[in-house]
Amino acid sequence: MYNIIRANQLDIMLVLSIISLCFTLLLFITKFLERRRKHILIFMLLVATLLMIFDRMAYIYAGQPGPTAYLMVRVSNFFVYLLTPCAVLGFGWYLENIIMREGRLKKIPKRLTIVSIACFIDMSVVVLSQFTGLFYYFDESNNYHRGPGFLISYVIPVITPFILLTVLVQYRHFFSKWVYISLIIYIVLPVSMGIIQIYTYGLSITNMAMVVVSISLYVFTYIDINHTVLDVHNHEMRMLEEEKKSVKRLFDQTATAFMYAVEKRDEYSIGHSSRVARLARKIAMVMGKTEEECDEIYYAALMHNVGLVGIPDSLLDQKEQLTDEERKVIESVPELSSEILSSIVEFPYLREAALYSHERYDGSGYPNGLKGKEIPEIARIISVADAYDAMTSRRSYRGPFPLQTIREELIKQSGIRFDPDIAAIMVRLLDQENNEVIKKTPIKVEQEITCKSYRDAATVGIPIVEKITKISFKTSLIEDIAGMFSEPAIVLYDSFDGFFHDTTKGIEAYHYLEYGEVWFDGRVISTSARNMKVQPIQNQEGKISTESFEIIAAKYEDHVKLEINSAKGKFDVILALPDRSKAAYVSITGENCKVYDITVDVTNEIIRESDIPKIVEEDTFINRMESDVANVQIDQYRSAATEAIPLEDRLKLDFHAMSLPSSSLVWHCPYIVLYYSDDQKLFGNNYREYALIKINGEVSGDDGIAENHFTMKKKETFPGWDVWKQKHKSGLECSVSFVRKGNTIDIKTENLGIDIENRTTILDGTKDIYISISGDQVALTDIRISKKI
Repeated sequence: MYNIIRANQLDIMLVLSIISLCFTLLLFITKFLERRRKHILIFMLLVATLLMIFDRMAYIYAGQPGPTAYLMVRVSNFFVYLLTPCAVLGFGWYLENIIMREGRLKKIPKRLTIVSIACFIDMSVVVLSQFTGLFYYFDESNNYHRGPGFLISYVIPVITPFILLTVLVQYRHFFSKWVYISLIIYIVLPVSMGIIQIYTYGLSITNMAMVVVSISLYVFTYIDINHTVLDVHNHEMRMLEEEKKSVKRLFDQTATAFMYAVEKRDEYSIGHSSRVARLARKIAMVMGKTEEECDEIYYAALMHNVGLVGIPDSLLDQKEQLTDEERKVIESVPELSSEILSSIVEFPYLREAALYSHERYDGSGYPNGLKGKEIPEIARIISVADAYDAMTSRRSYRGPFPLQTIREELIKQSGIRFDPDIAAIMVRLLDQENNEVIKKTPIKVEQEITCKSYRDAATVGIPIVEKITKISFKTSLIEDIAGMFSEPAIVLYDSFDGFFHDTTKGIEAYHYLEYGEVWFDGRVISTSARNMKVQPIQNQEGKISTESFEIIAAKYEDHVKLEINSAKGKFDVILALPDRSKAAYVSITGENCKVYDITVDVTNEIIRESDIPKIVEEDTFINRMESDVANVQIDQYRSAATEAIPLEDRLKLDFHAMSLPSSSLVWHCPYIVLYYSDDQKLFGNNYREYALIKINGEVSGDDGIAENHFTMKKKETFPGWDVWKQKHKSGLECSVSFVRKGNTIDIKTENLGIDIENRTTILDGTKDIYISISGDQVALTDIRISKKI
């Protein structure tokens, strides 16, 4: 390395001096530095540039004859020795500038002042050495030689940097990472080279190092400034983002407050717009919209009914059927909303969504009668969200619809009132929400109820399931009814919401079906049960007090058993439900009594078939012809299914389907399932479900292992959903075809004008795929397999 540097020293010096000069010129046009710091850096780079130029000239003219060489060798060496303390002085100024500016110190640290004084003393000694030969001298041949005080010239360049280092370390928290690194290098490298140069006569590695670190100081400063600018930029962007969020919050709060004021005129409408907005955003997220698009849909949904502000209060409170004129006024809301929102020119989508959110997919909506995709997508999303919230909300003339009714309405109105794709998304969200509610919502029974007249109060429904449920409570007389009949009772029933209903609208809306009543003296009243039997328990041990009552209940398929225990005795009640599809709930009620200290304990003990004696024969609807696959009756959602049918390249299934007499919803029909399991059983070992196709026009599957491209069309032969359901109850022939090509499976079926096509793409590489037919409240018979399509 020594020889390489020695051989190329002059070229290295030239390159370094040119680079240093270029950086000096760049500094003159740099605008990102604070003015004083910029001047100090220019000074330091000029010193480094001149130091390298004069040092190079000293080597060039050393030993050369003639007056020019005589002059240049002396001038060059003088400036080399003079500029060395100047470099240290500039570095001290640079430290001072940063410390005073960033640290906001009132006084310059004394060590920096001492270094500055030492540098000026060193420069003075350099001038004196020209007359004394203290540092160096020249012989007759114009050659440079070290003088007797040569080492003194190294005192300031070597010692003062260590003083500066102590200052740097003490105030290091004022420096950024990059500046701190560059300053450490600026101190350590030249000092190290200076010590080495004492023993390497003929090389100027100290001065070359000085130039290198001066250049690096500029480079690291530039890097630091870049980081600073980037930090400032990021800070500004964060501030802009916060400002944007603040504006959005302000707009949200203002719009919400305004809509609250509009809706407050009708107590049943309060909060409707906010709920619709949140639901519309959720639908948009499922559709894969960007955050900005979701926000647009949210605010459009929030403001879509702002035109209600122009509707008279008398119409909003109208409980009777609207006249034609009143209906026209209500139907003017979209245009009123559009006019109001048209003034918000920055957000034109607000006006568009408000104007078209009451259009219907089949073209029968208002105000313009748009059809299908002619309706803006944002309006189609709001239409579904708006209808859903309206159905789930209480009105002056009705309560909220049950979830089953809402789900069916979304399916039935798909392609008529709603965009089919968006309605399908809403159905999926409804199913997910319903499943979460079922999982998370424990039984919350009232602690106390008061029954004056017969059945004027009742607890919430307590589900009777296969797990044994224990219910206990106490009763007492109501004041001022001495001598009157007073007794608790229980009601057994089924309903969509699991609640007791005794109004005509409630019974109809929630499909309420009452099985019977049971009194604690052994009396029973059977209504819709197929049969009820009471069996006294001879063993009267464990008789309880007059105010205490106990019920032990459990259900197995279509039979319910109740063990009743009170002061009047113990007895069993066996109840035969209409069929196995029915659920069973029990509510506590009574007459002229207060029921309190109600407790419900669902145990982990499962009832067995042998624990409940059968009092009626099971109804079966599969006593028909049996073909290639065994007949199967599915009493509840996917409670049973056919055996596995291996999928081949071409396959056709024909079967007879009949929805059970108790069925009432459009999805009470057959389901086609594509799946895999190690034991070929539905929900068996290592179960994977690729597609579930309901022949009423729904599809689902695990998105992680399969893709399903589904289309459903209603042909002209479609008779309407009410007739469709009735014909399925009467029974009809169904046919499903399968064509497999590699990992894609095409499935086609049509029944009563519902034309279904689905392409399932298997993503997990599974080769063995199985088919099973399941469903909900349906009997499947005469199932035939054919390889001809």
